Amino acid sequence: MTWHLTEDVEEFRRVADGYLARDPARSTALLTMSEMVRRHGPQAYGDAGPARFGWWRDGGGAVEAAFVQTQPRRPLLGPMPENLARSLARELRAVGPGLSGVRAADGAAKAFADEWTGGGDWRVDVRLRLRLRLFRLGELTPQEPAPSGRARQAGAEDIAHAAAWMKSFVADIGAPSDADHDYTENAARRIADGLLYLWEETDGRPVSMAAHSPLIAGQSRVASVYTPAGLRGRGYAGAITAAVSRAALDAGAEHVLLFTDLANPTSNALYQRLGYRPVADYLDVEFT
Repeated sequence: MTWHLTEDVEEFRRVADGYLARDPARSTALLTMSEMVRRHGPQAYGDAGPARFGWWRDGGGAVEAAFVQTQPRRPLLGPMPENLARSLARELRAVGPGLSGVRAADGAAKAFADEWTGGGDWRVDVRLRLRLRLFRLGELTPQEPAPSGRARQAGAEDIAHAAAWMKSFVADIGAPSDADHDYTENAARRIADGLLYLWEETDGRPVSMAAHSPLIAGQSRVASVYTPAGLRGRGYAGAITAAVSRAALDAGAEHVLLFTDLANPTSNALYQRLGYRPVADYLDVEFT
C-alpha cells in the first residue's frame, strides 16, 4: 500500500487509465497533461525538468488515486480521499525538493496542505491562490443576439497575436510568472492542431480568443478564453466560448468542460447562461 512515482508517461497511462476513466471529468487535467507529454515529449511544459506522475493502489488492486506534476509547477491531484492526499504529501516530502503548492478538489487540497505544512522544518505559510469550479456543458445555448463579427479557426498568421494574448491571459488570472513557458510554441501547437479560435469583428480585427483541448476519453476542455480589457463587455467572450464549445462537440466530444475562477462572478454567470453546469470545486494552494 504505497505511492508509485515515475517519469514514464506510458507507464503511468498504462497503469492509471482505468482510474482516470472512472471519472474522466474530475480527472480532466491529469488526462490532458499526460497526453501533452505523450505527444510532445517530457519537456512539453518547459525545460525545468521532466514531468512526474504517480498512483496509489492497495497491493495488486485497482488504482485509487493519482497525480501529475510538470516541473516546477505544483502537483495536480486527481480524485482521492483525504487520507491518500496526506500520504502523498508525506511521499513527496520524502523525495524532495520543496513544492510551490498543490491544486486539487477542496478536501484533498486542504488535507495535502495540512500534512505538508504540519510542523518541524517543513512549516511554511500557506496562501489560497484560487478557488476554481469545474463546469460541464449541458445544452449549448449561444447568447442572443450575438455580437457583430464571426468566429474563425486561427491560422499560422495568428501565432504571434495568440501568443501575446495567452501571456496576457496568464497575467490577468494572476498565475505565477513562468519564464520557461514558450507562449509562441504553445500557440503554434494549438493552431496546428486546429484547436484555437478567434472572434473577429466585421473589419477583420481579432477581438477575442478561446481554445479547446484535444479529444481525450470522450471529452474536451475549453481554455484560454481571453478578451483584451478595452474590448470587454460587448459579448465577444460569450460568442467565442459558444463557438469553441460547438467546435469541440463537432470534433466528437461527448462532454465539454471548463474551469472558472470563482472570484469572477461575471464569467461564472456567463458560462452558466451558455449551458455549463457545476461539477466540482477545486483549490489552488500556494506554499509561500
